[in-house]
Amino acid sequence: MRKRFIFLLPAIILVVIACSQEMPEKTEKAEKTEKTENNKNNDSLIFVKGGTFVNTKSNFYGKSVTISSFYIDKYEVTQKEWVEVMGSNPSGFKGDNLPVEMVSWYDVVEYCNKRSVKEGLKPYYEIDKNKKDPSNKSDYDNLKWTVTINEGASGYRLPTEAEWEYAAGGGQVSNSYTYSGSNNVDEVAWYWKNAGDKYLSGEWNWTIIESNKNKTKSVGAHKPNELGLYDMSGNVREWCWNWYGDGDLDSDSGSFRVVKGGGWIGDVRNNELSYRGKFEANGIGPDQGFRVSRAE
Repeated sequence: MRKRFIFLLPAIILVVIACSQEMPEKTEKAEKTEKTENNKNNDSLIFVKGGTFVNTKSNFYGKSVTISSFYIDKYEVTQKEWVEVMGSNPSGFKGDNLPVEMVSWYDVVEYCNKRSVKEGLKPYYEIDKNKKDPSNKSDYDNLKWTVTINEGASGYRLPTEAEWEYAAGGGQVSNSYTYSGSNNVDEVAWYWKNAGDKYLSGEWNWTIIESNKNKTKSVGAHKPNELGLYDMSGNVREWCWNWYGDGDLDSDSGSFRVVKGGGWIGDVRNNELSYRGKFEANGIGPDQGFRVSRAE
């Protein structure tokens, strides 16, 4: 028995050594997996190098406007992403990879803060639901929350109108397209003519759109723009931070918030990157969504 134990001892030692050598590898692998899991939501953020406007079709072209570098999501926020943060899905058209819709401006700033907290980032917004915003001139907005910015915060936020238009127009590598990524709207946008069972023609008509079963489409199905951003023309209209004001760029008050890009309901004009849409902050619609951005 003693001889058998002496014979087995080297084998046992080898097994113990092998296990001890494998443990760091497993730990390293686990840490790598955890890191990947923690950062998976950031994989779709695209870096946008700052500068002045190159796209000649932009409302900001030729003006003294310089954009600082920032990050923006290559896709519109999907229903899956929304549910992971907010717990429920308000969308009329259901599908994990469809853009979330039926969300108000207030809903999306809350989403930005909650997603930031979930990912360990400092929330970008300070939201006071009990204080009416004196800058909000709307007669129909029953909420009028006061939303201010935490300067220097790392969290998710809405792009400003200028940032949105700069990114949609291709940033510093712009080809001055009319739509985001092309002069051919059908290459890059889902809008009233192509978002249903068949391709429509003629003038915009809601009855025809409805009978054609038009709806949102999965994000990223069309051609991207010069920066690799999808659906900045069409699919859903996208909330921006700014007030629409009286139509002036970068107003500090107003009745509406800016929406950009057009959606599956809209006419072709709405899909032009220069088109300025507007919607009350408490408004919702089946073509109203957003994408997130972050500071550099």
